[in-house]
Order: sequence, then C-alpha cells, then structure tokens
Amino acid sequence: MSIPMRSSLLNDATSNVLLRPWGGPLGAPPFAQVQAEDFLPAFAIATAWHRAEVAAIASSAEPATFENTIAALERAGEPLGRVRRLFWTLSSAQGTPEILAIEGKVSALLSAHSTAINHDPALAARVATVHASRFDCGLTPAQIRLVESSHTGFRRSGAALPLAQKERFAAIDGRLSALSVQFGHNVLAATTAWVLDLGVDDLDGLPASLCEAAAARAVAGGFTDRFHITLNRSDYESFLSFSQRRDLREALWRAFTTRCDGGPHDNWPVIAEILALRQERAVLLGYADHADYALEDSMAHTPTAAMDLLEQLWEPGKRRAAAEAAELQGLIDAEGGNFALAPWDWRFYAEQVRRSRYALDSAAVAQHLRLDRVRQAAFETAGRLYGLSFTHRSDIPGYHPDVSAWEVRDGSDAPVGLLFTDYLARSEKHGGAWMGSLRVQEAMDGAVLPIVYLVANFAAAPPPDTAATRLSINEARTLFHEFGHALHGLLSRVTYPSQAGTAVARDFVEFPSKLMENWIVSREVLSGLGVPETLIAAIRNAEGYGQGFATVELIACSLVDLAVHRSGEASGDPRTFVEAELERLGMPPQIGLRHRFPYFTHVFDGGYASAYYSYAWSEALDADVFEAFTATGDIFDARLAQRFRTEILSVGDTRDPMESFTAFLGRPPDAEALMRSRHLVGA
Repeated sequence: MSIPMRSSLLNDATSNVLLRPWGGPLGAPPFAQVQAEDFLPAFAIATAWHRAEVAAIASSAEPATFENTIAALERAGEPLGRVRRLFWTLSSAQGTPEILAIEGKVSALLSAHSTAINHDPALAARVATVHASRFDCGLTPAQIRLVESSHTGFRRSGAALPLAQKERFAAIDGRLSALSVQFGHNVLAATTAWVLDLGVDDLDGLPASLCEAAAARAVAGGFTDRFHITLNRSDYESFLSFSQRRDLREALWRAFTTRCDGGPHDNWPVIAEILALRQERAVLLGYADHADYALEDSMAHTPTAAMDLLEQLWEPGKRRAAAEAAELQGLIDAEGGNFALAPWDWRFYAEQVRRSRYALDSAAVAQHLRLDRVRQAAFETAGRLYGLSFTHRSDIPGYHPDVSAWEVRDGSDAPVGLLFTDYLARSEKHGGAWMGSLRVQEAMDGAVLPIVYLVANFAAAPPPDTAATRLSINEARTLFHEFGHALHGLLSRVTYPSQAGTAVARDFVEFPSKLMENWIVSREVLSGLGVPETLIAAIRNAEGYGQGFATVELIACSLVDLAVHRSGEASGDPRTFVEAELERLGMPPQIGLRHRFPYFTHVFDGGYASAYYSYAWSEALDADVFEAFTATGDIFDARLAQRFRTEILSVGDTRDPMESFTAFLGRPPDAEALMRSRHLVGA
C-alpha cells in the first residue's frame, strides 16, 4: 500500500517551526521558537496530511490486514500528534492570553477531525475485517489487543450509526469539546481573580514559608507590606491548617468553594449542558447512561463494580469521620469556643491533634522538605528501585524559566527518555498537578524515546526558587504521585504508540502513581531528607489519623460523580441534584466536597467523568502491592521492583490490566488491603 508523501505540502510548512521534526537534544521540542500564531496554520496543514494518510488506508485496493490497516493507522498523523501535544502542554501549563484565545478553535478543529475519521465507513469496514480474523492470522497478543481496542474505539465513536445519527453524534462531540474549554477557562479566571489581602497583623500562626510566598506575590502586584493568599490549593490547605484567624479561614474557604458558583464565571449552566449531552451520546450508542459508556473499557467494567468498592469505604469512613469531628469539637469547647465545628475549622483543629497527640508539627516537617531535595529524593527512589539516573540538562530549554529538563538513563546504558519538571505556581497554569507526554515511547520503526513532563502548583518562595520553596508532607506526596506517572511513561517498552505508558484504563493509570506515594513517607526517604527521627516517628504514628476526613472527602466526590452520570434527571438542575444526593448519602456537614462541581475539572475539563472513583480503585491495588514490598523487609527490594517494572510499568496497554496485576502478584487484588491502608478495619 502506498501512503501519499507529504512533500506536496512541505513548501507550505517550511516556515512553520511546529511542523518540523524536533531537533533538540534527545529530540526536545523547540520551545524557544514556538509562537502562538503558528498553531492554527500548523494544525490546518497537519490535519490535511493526516486526512490524506487515512484516505489512502481506507481506499486501498489491497485486502485489509493488520499491517496495512491497524499498523498503518498507528503510523499516520505523527506531525499532528506533535503539534497537538505541544499545544495542550502550553494551554494547561503556560496559558498565555494568546494561547487561551485560540484554545476553543483548536479544540473544535481536532474534535471535527477525529469524528470525520472515526465515521469513515470504508475505514471502519477495514478495521472490522481485521478484527473478525484477528485470531487466525498469527498476531501476537499485543497486536490482538490493539486490533480489539481499535475496533472498540470506532464503535464507541459512532462508526456504526446511521448517517443522521452520525451527524448528531458529531455535533454532540463538537459541543462537548467547546464546553470543556469554557469550563476550564471559567475556573482559571475565577481562581486568578481573587486574593485574600492581609496585613502583618493577620498572619498569626502562619508558617514563615507561606508568609514569604504571600509577600512576594503582593510585591509582584505592586503592594508593599501586604501579603496575598491565593485560591491555589497549596495556599488554601496551608492557610486553613495554620491560621489562627477563624474569620479569615472562613473567608478563604468560602471564596475557594464558591468559585464558578454563579457570577461572571458561573459553571452550573455549562455542567447542565455537558451532562445532558453526555447522556444523549451514551443513549445514541446504545448504553443506558454515560457511566455505562465510560466504564465499559475500564478495569471495573461496570458502574456497579465501582460502586461496590466505594460503598465498602463510605460508611466506615463516615463513622471514623464522626469520631474525629467529636474530638475536634471537644477541642473547640475546651478552648471556650462558642461555635460548632465548620469546614473551615477542620484542618486547623486536626493540626492541633497531630501536634498534641503525635508530636507532629507540620510546619517543622516542611522546613526539611525543600522542593529541590524532595525532587532529588524522588529521583533517588527511582534509582534504588529501577536503576535510573536523572541528569539536569541546562542546555535544553523549557517553555518557561521555571521548567527544568532531565536526561533519564537506565544505569550506564543509553538514555531512556527526557523529563521536564515544572513545579512552581503561576497564574497562567491550570490548578492542581499532572503528568503529560510530549512524545510517547514506541518502536514501530526503531526506538522512539518518551518525553514526559510534570506540572504542579507549589507556592514559590521569593524569588521563584526550588531551593527556598518548602513543601508540606501532602505536597511532597503529590510530587511523588505525579513522578509515579512519569515513571510509567518513561519505562514503557511497547511497539505501538497507542499502547504506550499511561495509555491504560483510567482506573489502572493511577495505580503506579498511588504506589509511589508510599516511599515519601517511609523512614528511609525521610531520613535522607534530614527529617529528625522524632518527626519521622510522628509522621509514621499519625498516618492513621484523619482517615475519616480523607475518606469522606474523596469518596463523596466519587459517589456523586457516578450518580450524576447515571441519572437522566441530573442535567435538569445539577445543583439541586448534587445537594439532594449529598443529603441522601448523609454527607457530614463539617466536611465539604474536595472538588465542588463548579470547579471539578477532573470531571468537566478532564478525562475522569464517571471515573473519579479511579483514585480509590487504584489505591486498592497500591495498598495490596505495597504490603508485598513491606513483607520483604525491604521496601526497595530489587527483585520485586524489577518484576513491577516488567509486569506493570513496561507493558502499557498490551494486555488487560487484571492480567498485568496477576502476573506481578500471582493473584487478583485483595480489596481488604485498602481498608487496612486507610485504617478503617473495625470502623
């Protein structure tokens, strides 16, 4: 089969740097040359190239085979993939006004392009032909799984629908794409538009590191002798944990939790339309609801299976939370506080319990958790587990001065990939923390090294400096968590790009990252960071405290996420539906949802719709596996780590995730491990 050469379009592309192969060290992208105005022309040319490649596959006179259809589709669209990954990296982590201004157009263009390919009847027929004969033509298990995934992808994208329904499907997908961008823009705008402006008399109880960061932000805004606390989660959780000013804690809590809940950035109408369109699309494809559609290709497979796990945790979590709430109320009463425990009080009084009962001073711990040293501790953990080394490459620029590049090697062998880290908070970033890929590992026509990046929003000490920035223990967990995703991408060893690294079921992808969190709270890693033995013991002893709060906060989001996507009525008035569902669940009033729906980007501007339960599901796998590491007597056990690398990290989506888990541990997961990990046994 002959694929059209792109040479006829090269003259149009030579002036656009985005369409040239990346020629930096280790194949790094040319960030310094990227201009926002180049993206739309680059997308236009790259989608045209991709359409020509796909048309040649679909119209081929040769009988459909794995090589000329499935593998050919894997090869097609490489320039488009590069431009797309680069754009989404910048739009989420360096969202300049110029980038944000075209994000809606890019999203609409890519949605229409993808739908047109998936609705090509000739192409779908060729994929179906290969699928029908997949067991009879000598394919490897990984190739069979790729064929099945491709066939399922066409079906789930509406390839088998009649023409009129295809048109409606395309309209739904296009509108959902636009709404997702609108939701994210609203959250970013609402988050950056508000600050808590403080004077020196308002700082009682706050750690020095938070005060320094707040002062630096105020100075940057042109204010001296002031301190600015933002709606960044890092600021939010630290302020609520330490500020002795209850009125200011309440002000920050209300601002944080009412983002996009009315006003100029109101996301409730956006949510209503998204829910209605997701339900309509699911029914169009023959599913009962969006949750059935979303979970079909997950590890859980059904919403019922996901609910079963969540319900095992919910009631024990509530009982533990009720006991915690009673204790905190006792502290308030003992101080002579004439008020009932409220959501803006919980973290503050829980911190008092940790100090008095466990001698755990979180602010003192943070003094030992310098960002640069925690990052290095993550690198060293990967070295001890998997033999990796990380070398700073000052000659490889990032998309912002805060971004650092790291060459990753496997021992003394050749490089295995390139890692970018971007940890300090900036106003142009989306909130939270995440891992992404600029290039995925594959070996179709020779080895292609992965390029991955990590983003977080840790409050920067002035000037933006990783050596001066301190992390809370939870922020250090976040760094290790996202680093676990990076390892999943870097250690991938597959042939086909669609199966590489983190391209696995949503409720499996969080498993390697959740597992990595265990090492940052280990005695071995904490001592290496210089944390005194007394504080290490306090951290370890306090691990079980607060699990009621943490469980309720997480599981409530998961339960309500599933509920709104299983009900055809939720889109009518989602605010009322969510409130009623929380009342039905018996949500403790002193604990708010970790992510209220108007800023729940995981679900409405990400890939976690009906799948926020994935964090609990993956944590169940993680708890089981870390018990296996602990049982060896050495959490750095080389034999077990090598098996985890071979059976989990390297195989990507080349086989069913349950097969991978069983291949590693020799049995299916033990669900009780999560109850033990969260200290809920007997609760």
